[in-house]
Amino acid sequence: MPTSFDPELIKSLYQPAHDSSGEDNGQVTIIGGSSLFHGAPLLSLKVASRMVDMVFFASPDKSVGRIAEGLKSRLLSFVWIPWEEVEDYIAKSDAALIGPGFMRFRSEKVSDKEKVICDEACQLTKRITERLLKKFPNKNWVIDAGSLQVMDPNWIPKNAILTPNKKEYQILFGDLSPQEAAQKYHCVIVLKGPATLVLSPEKAVEVTNGNAGLTKGGTGDVQAGLTVALLAKNEPFLAACSASYLVKRAADKLFEKVGTGYSADDLANFLPEVFHNLRK
Repeated sequence: MPTSFDPELIKSLYQPAHDSSGEDNGQVTIIGGSSLFHGAPLLSLKVASRMVDMVFFASPDKSVGRIAEGLKSRLLSFVWIPWEEVEDYIAKSDAALIGPGFMRFRSEKVSDKEKVICDEACQLTKRITERLLKKFPNKNWVIDAGSLQVMDPNWIPKNAILTPNKKEYQILFGDLSPQEAAQKYHCVIVLKGPATLVLSPEKAVEVTNGNAGLTKGGTGDVQAGLTVALLAKNEPFLAACSASYLVKRAADKLFEKVGTGYSADDLANFLPEVFHNLRK
């Protein structure tokens, strides 16, 4: 049986030292985006950029890059890197996130018949995900969204954090129970839902706060960005549990003000304040 997450553990997360310098407090690379889903990886980097010293962002789709450049006029603390240099930046980063905004299908309007075929968009996501996960098996990885929907579970690097919803979990693991999957693939699984389950090969924690506003598009991308930021300087299970709790806690605080009338952007903007207050 899973235990309940103890919010006091938030205080044990890494805190920057007063005499620290640039790059001491974490660097992450975020890989994602497509012509269909521009905003997903940008939500991830929006929250991550508030938590670590540097965020590097790469996308195989040039249109996402143009939007990222526009975002830089308002959010300067990330580096948009050329796609051909992505491996260099993964190598120098403390942690990496792959998948937000990657496509499983070329369009949201594909038929059920077409969904059994891995089309050109699916193939691209699959190739990128396999190449990078296999190239950097010892990197601290967070795997999310599109990558989860097309990958083979045998590609999962040891101690990686996976952040599936129930549908993505079933696509990747089928009928395998979450605890069995975490044990078989030596990873941390964050099974998102009204009650989120976080499982490692040895432990299971349930995070039960939050509200229906978290069903909105983009909130999972915010959680993925927070998770990779925490993973840069913390061990995977603590990073995964803490990110799950913080997102739900921020959602509850927003609910007190506006009910479910908040967006993923609101969540990303509010998380640093919630995090700071819990670490006092």
